Amino acid sequence: MHTLYGIKNCDTVKKARSWLDQNAIAYRFHDYRTDGLTPELLQHFTEHLDWNKLLNRSSTSWRQLSAVQQSDLTQEKALQLMLATPTLIKRPILDAGDKLILGFNAKDGGYAASLPIHID
Repeated sequence: MHTLYGIKNCDTVKKARSWLDQNAIAYRFHDYRTDGLTPELLQHFTEHLDWNKLLNRSSTSWRQLSAVQQSDLTQEKALQLMLATPTLIKRPILDAGDKLILGFNAKDGGYAASLPIHID
């Protein structure tokens, strides 16, 4: 079973969940706000995804950080920021078992190109 990571009130997460439901793809939803974010989970993400792409620099959460927090980013500093404020993580992340898929774009067919499913 797949796991979709994000926050429930994010519009992109809502679109991804709807797409998965419409295509009868079983998944578990992990909400960072209610289910939490552990250093181990974040490490798992960075083992499969570039931390620069994982960090959402266009988010409201990013804009609320101080200039000091935003400057001189290293992977370690970015991970600490994401652990402290999980809404800094680009959403959603779909754990498809053999790979992690970052983001969702309904205009590009959703996850159709990434998951082994047939869509009519």
